[in-house]
Amino acid sequence: MNLDKLQQWLQDSGNDVAFISNPITISYFTGYSMDPHERIFALVVFKDAEPFVFCPALNVEEAKDSEWDGDVIGYLDSEDPWGIIADNVRKRAKEHHNWAIEKDDLSVAHYQRLRGEFANSSFTNDVSPFIEKLRLYKTPEEIKKLQGAGAEADFAFKIGFDAIRTGVTEKSIAGQIDYQLKIQKGVMHESFETIVQAGKNAANPHLGPTMNQVQPNELVLFDLGTMHDGYASDSSRTVAYGTPSDKQREIYEVDREAQQAAIEAAKPGITAEELDSVARDIITKAGYGEYFIHRLGHGIGKNVHEYPSIVQGNDLVLEEGMCFSIEPGIYIPGFAGVRIEDCGVVTKDGFKPFTHTDKDLKILPLKD
Repeated sequence: MNLDKLQQWLQDSGNDVAFISNPITISYFTGYSMDPHERIFALVVFKDAEPFVFCPALNVEEAKDSEWDGDVIGYLDSEDPWGIIADNVRKRAKEHHNWAIEKDDLSVAHYQRLRGEFANSSFTNDVSPFIEKLRLYKTPEEIKKLQGAGAEADFAFKIGFDAIRTGVTEKSIAGQIDYQLKIQKGVMHESFETIVQAGKNAANPHLGPTMNQVQPNELVLFDLGTMHDGYASDSSRTVAYGTPSDKQREIYEVDREAQQAAIEAAKPGITAEELDSVARDIITKAGYGEYFIHRLGHGIGKNVHEYPSIVQGNDLVLEEGMCFSIEPGIYIPGFAGVRIEDCGVVTKDGFKPFTHTDKDLKILPLKD
């Protein structure tokens, strides 16, 4: 589970201990997932000693029954978790002077408690960038899980399209998607709140579903995803309910052309900023550049948004095994919004999407 790589990094970087506090990162290294709520959940890794998972007592047996085959140490609500962590660190490691922490995650309060137990130690080193890059390259097993999440997203689109009718609210459509995912596919967690936006609402990219009612001859934008065996999907489609206007058709076709061009260009050797430009240049040339107001894409894996960012100014060279979204959008305030998005993996032959819902403009008949 890549713990050996983390231990090697500790040795190479001159660190003695890594304190992993992000539950998603812990799951990545151990295979054990849980939500600690307000309690303490951590993975403590040493450069030359056996690591341990630290969790609430009520989760100890669950952790022991998971994929994690190392030590699990628990604590009661009435106990001081930081003192127990410190005692176990001292038992295992002769050296614990240099600590690496997840600066992207560890709260100030928890940092102060941990540092209070090791007043003479340094906590200045950040392990987050190393973990970020380690998670950048997906294994075949991870890709299979991402494909599974993609298949669930394709199912969700079908449910959503079928739920559109005159007067139905965005919230009702989103609720139908979430409900059917649960009862038909056993999906208990979406990767983010299901987004359904009709008409001018779609010009606000991250506006959640509202009580706005779908009306004839509007574009309806869907953005949705699921968690499948710990891995996320994230995909967007835009459909026409009734007869689209020439302007609606135009912005849809420009966005579709931009997305397809970027998918075809996403091969090993191109940089993130070059890929962003492939799509952005098409939209700009068509006269809609000012309405493409976000990056082209983001990484995906155990989190719905991961490293890298496919954006102008990022000179990262794309390589095989990297997984990310390609999602150009055109958002015209007061009129409409279009976004078409697929996440996928870079292979030696090109970009392979995890979602396969058709991207020709789908025109849905009016329904009462």
